[in-house]
Amino acid sequence: MGFLRRGGRRGHDEDFVAYYAARAGHLRNTAYLLCGDWHLAEDLTQTAFTNLYRAWGRIDRHDVLDQYARRVLLRVFLDERRRPWRREQPTLPGSAEFEAVAVDDRHLENRQVLKTALLRVPKRRRAVLVLRFWADLSVEQVAEILGCSTGTVKSQTSRGLDDLRSALGGALHDLKTSGGQP
Repeated sequence: MGFLRRGGRRGHDEDFVAYYAARAGHLRNTAYLLCGDWHLAEDLTQTAFTNLYRAWGRIDRHDVLDQYARRVLLRVFLDERRRPWRREQPTLPGSAEFEAVAVDDRHLENRQVLKTALLRVPKRRRAVLVLRFWADLSVEQVAEILGCSTGTVKSQTSRGLDDLRSALGGALHDLKTSGGQP
């Protein structure tokens, strides 16, 4: 994306608005995969973009904005889970009043099974799986975002996939036979 700095504050804001318009949907989808709740995903996305906007003037390498935005989103997600009100009044995944209606229901059942299983994976491993397989990042990129070694990313990926397979149980065979493509 060619987000270049233009002169003055107005160009600064225009660049940010253009980036937001281009990438907000993708970042919101990534947030949803991390937390499993569309409303919380929207909140996480807005907080991540607020943090990104505050740092926007200091960002020199606009060629890695997506990676930086994912890192900010991941930190917002991890911080949000530490908030006391999340422990006091949790929103249960799958609560009918909080779930969005899926527009494309061809593979709705597969999506629901995968989502439920993904939410059973510990959050650090879930973050690695989402970054590796949803955001399609390399091991090195995930290691940089998470601030760990590539070996840690590899082991967390392996363990996360094991956890996901275990959470899927017998549904894994059903997903394989039905094509498994959500």
